[in-house]
Amino acid sequence: MTEEAIFQRIVEGDEKALAWVYKKYYKLITKMVISNSGSLQEALDVYQEGLVVFWQKSRSGKFKLTSRIGTFLYGVCQNIWFKELNRRKRTEHSEEDFEAPDDTAEKEREKLVEMCLDRLGERCKKILMLYYFDEVSMQQIAAELHFATTDTAKTQKYKCMKKLEEMIKESKKVFF
Repeated sequence: MTEEAIFQRIVEGDEKALAWVYKKYYKLITKMVISNSGSLQEALDVYQEGLVVFWQKSRSGKFKLTSRIGTFLYGVCQNIWFKELNRRKRTEHSEEDFEAPDDTAEKEREKLVEMCLDRLGERCKKILMLYYFDEVSMQQIAAELHFATTDTAKTQKYKCMKKLEEMIKESKKVFF
């Protein structure tokens, strides 16, 4: 079933479609929270909150999904988690010692990465999106994109990631 079909089922109130989304992106979101100083319980709380945001926006009738479901959920959950981390920092430090991070800087970084991904080329973008956002195995990526071997796909993913990192680094020099 396509993401568009899943999203349409969610718009129509199908909780089974939401359960499918929950299972599909569970590892991605929990990994993000845990790798950013969170616990498994905190990761589950953040994911639950992110899913509620996704469900409510989807059901509002005004929301149009312009990215993959996983990309949207990741962004929402990342924002929820970073806001929580910032809240904790504010309570740990006095206001004199604490300088709140600039949310616009984070949004600018996200836009920069998105812009660089778009300039990267369809094949590289597809490889990276499948691997990092959809958590598709390299073996599946090799088959889907018609690579001769899994090792060839891994090498291509590595080259694409290096190219993306270089583009981001160069863009930072220009924009920041």
